[in-house]
Amino acid sequence: MKKLIKEEDVKKAAKEGRKIVVDKNIILTPGARDLGKTLDIFIDPREKAAYVSPQLSQKVRRWPLTKIAMGADHGGFHMKEELKTFLRTKEYVITDLGATNSNASDYTDFAFKVAKAVAEGKADCGIIIDCVGIGSAIAANKVPGILAAKCNNAAEAKSAREHNYANILTLGSKIIGITNAQDIVAAFLNTKGGEERHQKRIAKILNYENKRK
Repeated sequence: MKKLIKEEDVKKAAKEGRKIVVDKNIILTPGARDLGKTLDIFIDPREKAAYVSPQLSQKVRRWPLTKIAMGADHGGFHMKEELKTFLRTKEYVITDLGATNSNASDYTDFAFKVAKAVAEGKADCGIIIDCVGIGSAIAANKVPGILAAKCNNAAEAKSAREHNYANILTLGSKIIGITNAQDIVAAFLNTKGGEERHQKRIAKILNYENKRK
């Protein structure tokens, strides 16, 4: 006999910290379905494959992060140089992909270089710096397999890794100072990707990306 799950059942499960297994023997009311998805308490064995999708490639799940590709335009050049020194004192292996000076340059060029290095497995992750950080994130995310996140604090950087498996961090030199930048970078590099439910969601992103090819 099939079991009917109502909103009250979902609320009770959430309050007790339980998950509800949804299979062919379960019937969900529309309200229960919406609430359960909002509270993220459903486990569907039929979707198990999505948790470990081949599309969640090793370049996203790579750990630990020891080899770092770095890049910056003229606006991020000085911060890149300071962060490079900071990271090398902590024995990270740095590949500097430019710029080599503070002359005017295009952030897109360095964003693509760093993203390509990470996508090809030449680096475990990347750090890109421009004046604000948004442009570099947009550009890097155009490279297949890249999950770039622009972060303004350590909490965002930790979440970008734990929840989103970000493999590139972008920073804005006009938005944050060097001390904050060091804290953000440390949080990003020291946080491993999170639980299976997060892997499932990232797999959906990468699967969608591949469908567009």
